[in-house]
Amino acid sequence: MAFEIPSTALSQISDQSRRCIERLQKHQAETVDLSDRPNSKLAAVLVLLYEKSGELRVLLTTRSKSLRSHPGQTALPGGKVDDTDEGVVETAYREAFEEVGLPLQSPQMHTICVLRPFISSAKLLVTPVVSLLTNLSLLDNLKRSESEVDRIFDHPLEAILDPSIVAKEPLVEKGSEDWPYDTELYHPTDIQLPWLANSTYRMHRFRSTASPIKGLTAEILIMTATIAHNRDPIYQRYAPGQFTMFNDVLRVLDSEQHSNSSSRLGTPVGIATGVV
Repeated sequence: MAFEIPSTALSQISDQSRRCIERLQKHQAETVDLSDRPNSKLAAVLVLLYEKSGELRVLLTTRSKSLRSHPGQTALPGGKVDDTDEGVVETAYREAFEEVGLPLQSPQMHTICVLRPFISSAKLLVTPVVSLLTNLSLLDNLKRSESEVDRIFDHPLEAILDPSIVAKEPLVEKGSEDWPYDTELYHPTDIQLPWLANSTYRMHRFRSTASPIKGLTAEILIMTATIAHNRDPIYQRYAPGQFTMFNDVLRVLDSEQHSNSSSRLGTPVGIATGVV
C-alpha cells in the first residue's frame, strides 16, 4: 500500500525530519494476511507525527482510569475496526476523531505508511497507521473524549531510541504514580506471556511528561522510530529468545488457541514454540 505526500508538505519540515518521513514511506512491511480474521479481532492506531522545534514528535494519550481495559495507561489514538470501516486507515482516523477530536479529513494530515500488525494482550491484531501533520494549529483544537482519555500529550520520536533525549522535557516526578521506578528515563523488564506459550517478552517503559510509555504502544513507537531514523535503539530491544518476526508470533498464538480448543475436546495438540 503506497501513499503519496505532496512535496509542498515535505518542504514545510526540516531536512532531517523529511528524511525520516521518506524512510517511512519506503518501508516494506512484513506481509501478513488478515483476510480470514473477523473485525472483532482487528484494531488500528494512529501514529501521528509532527515537527516541533526541528524534531519529530508523536501524539499520545493517557487512557481514562474509568475504562475497564488498560485504565490510566499511555496509548496511541485507536480502537477496533467497525464493520462500516473501509479498512484500517479509516479505523485509525475515525478513532482519533472520536478520542481527541482530530478532523476526519484534513489537507494538513498525510498518511505515510501502514506498519505490520502487532498483537495486544487482549489478542487483538493492531495495525499502526503512520501519518504526518503539517499544520500544528490543529493541535490547538484537540478535545479529549472525557469517557476515554484523561490527558493528551506528545513525545519526541527519537527519544524512543535514545531515552536521554527526553531529559530536557518537564517530566513527571520520579517515584510518583506516573514513574514509580528507580531508573531515571527507561525501565525494562523481561516477562513471560502465558497467553503466548510462555514466550519471553521484554517490556520497555519510557518516562514522559505524562504516563509511562510502555507495552504495545512502546513496541509500535520503537518500530516507527527505528525505521524513521534508520538505526537501532541504544538498549537491547529484545529479550534472549524473544520472537522477532510477527508471523512467528501469530503462528504460536494460533497454535496456542487451537491447543486450548482441542484440549477442551479431549484431544491435546502440541504447541510450536520455536522460530520457524
